Amino acid sequence: MPQKKTCVAMLLAGGQGSRLGILTRHVAKPAVPFGGKYRIIDFPLSNCVNSDIDTVGVLTQYKPLELNAYIGSGAPWDLDTTDGGVFVLPPYSRGDEGEWYKGTANAIYQNLAFIAQYNPDYVLILSGDHIYKCDYSEMLSHHIKKSAALTVAVREVPWEDASRFGLMNTDDEGNILEFEEKPKNPKSNKASMGVYVFSFDKLVHYLEADEANAKSSNDFGKNVIPAMLDAGEKLTAWNFEGYWKDVGTIESLWDANMDLLKYPPPIDLHDRSWRIYARNEGEPPHYVSPKGYVQNSLVTEGCEVFGRVTGSVLSADVYVEEGAVVEDSVIMPHSVVKKGAVVRRAIVAENAVVGEDAVIGEETGDIAVVGSGTVVPKGHKLAAGKQMGK
Repeated sequence: MPQKKTCVAMLLAGGQGSRLGILTRHVAKPAVPFGGKYRIIDFPLSNCVNSDIDTVGVLTQYKPLELNAYIGSGAPWDLDTTDGGVFVLPPYSRGDEGEWYKGTANAIYQNLAFIAQYNPDYVLILSGDHIYKCDYSEMLSHHIKKSAALTVAVREVPWEDASRFGLMNTDDEGNILEFEEKPKNPKSNKASMGVYVFSFDKLVHYLEADEANAKSSNDFGKNVIPAMLDAGEKLTAWNFEGYWKDVGTIESLWDANMDLLKYPPPIDLHDRSWRIYARNEGEPPHYVSPKGYVQNSLVTEGCEVFGRVTGSVLSADVYVEEGAVVEDSVIMPHSVVKKGAVVRRAIVAENAVVGEDAVIGEETGDIAVVGSGTVVPKGHKLAAGKQMGK
């Protein structure tokens, strides 16, 4: 029988991430590379470890193979302990038939038996597509202090952007009075981060009721939270003031990578007191040739630079040939930029090859994207905002 846990974390990592276009055509969104040596899922997993939460269920669904292999035993995040660890949880199978997760609430509902074996007092529910560092133990302490049924992490967003988010209207003490999903005329600028702490008994009660409702879309924001408010449950907001980026679009993923090049960066990946852990391949140190040039860029292990790189993030084992130019771009692992090629304001995915004298992106406009494993022909031009891949 597993050891009782005060809190178990459940990480929703099954989304298709369609807004990321060809970047998620072959991998789940949480497995997309970020910041040179990480993947998006490294951030919530590292937050759990740093917050002393040692039992994490990762709910997978869309294109899970690479994500499952990346998580493995959980050792890089110290989540391979005998009395806890990280567990990959695909959609639950009933008899001979499986059932896809129908929504965020249904995904947790299908895994209540997994949670129950630890008999937790609280359940932390996380999204797998955000870049941030957060001490979940502080949020849990707030939840306990407030004797709440549910605590929602919120952060204030600019009023002009508020209508893009699910918003929590609160009283002076932080009690949630109303939840609005992307309202045209917002009453609050406190946006939900998609991070929840539930008291376990309340979670079970409302998920079972939601599952019994044939008209429900089985979503926390659309269904479960409104149902709890209607029932008069105590819901509180916990204010988060640090860096937080939803990297669910091409532009936001590019922006978050570029944020790492600012000084000081808005999110410090060199903070030894709150490490972001990752599964990294054993690569040699990066090399910049005497003819190469690198300015204001992140260059990861294994890279070889013979060309010109400015304002860019290069992941492991990227090769930039002599005469190539990379500006304001993100180059993901094992990709090659051939001689004479120019890459500007672009994202080049894993294992891609930008052919000689090809031009990817432009100095202005939307971000151009080259998909995973794509070979861009010699001399090909890909305009701003366009995507190329298979």
